[in-house]
Amino acid sequence: KLYGVPLRRDDLDYVIATSTNVELPDLPDSLTDRLFKRNAKPSKNEKEMFVENTTEEPKISAEKIALQKEVDALVVPAVKSVDMLQSYLRSRYTLTKGQFPHEMKI
Repeated sequence: KLYGVPLRRDDLDYVIATSTNVELPDLPDSLTDRLFKRNAKPSKNEKEMFVENTTEEPKISAEKIALQKEVDALVVPAVKSVDMLQSYLRSRYTLTKGQFPHEMKI
């Protein structure tokens, strides 16, 4: 909701820790690791490799949409309570030569 990213697990290689703290209320119990697990893709044999792909695009379940709205309703007010955090999260983050993320303070 804040910066257009749906509820998902991010790879820690792409996350930069900051000193900013946000007090969050208790999140729903249905928000577990099992929710983020991907379904296994069926393997193809040699004959199926050259057949046109007829599988459908995966659809987002109604459960995930409802959970996204529930989490947004809890997180957005907490982020808005911290001064300038909402505009910080919406801004594009880049590093230039000589900047080191572990030395930055926000």
